[in-house]
Amino acid sequence: MAKLRIVRVDGSDTTHQITPAIEIAFEAYAKKGMHKAFREDEKQTDVYWLAWECIRRSGETVKPFTSPDFIESLERVEVLDDDPLA
Repeated sequence: MAKLRIVRVDGSDTTHQITPAIEIAFEAYAKKGMHKAFREDEKQTDVYWLAWECIRRSGETVKPFTSPDFIESLERVEVLDDDPLA
């Protein structure tokens, strides 16, 4: 699986593994497989939803995804390759 690097406007910079649990949650949200969603739809909204789910599952209290407060808290989200040798 890939990782997400989430940089927020407050300066925090975290990296989160996309675990099987997060992938399954994404598929329930998107109503399609993760790989198909990114290959065919290529919506940045899906990347931001994954960031929201990663933060939520980390135990942090997070505003609802549909809230402008959450999206406005993001500076950028990068999808990183998962390098098992790193």
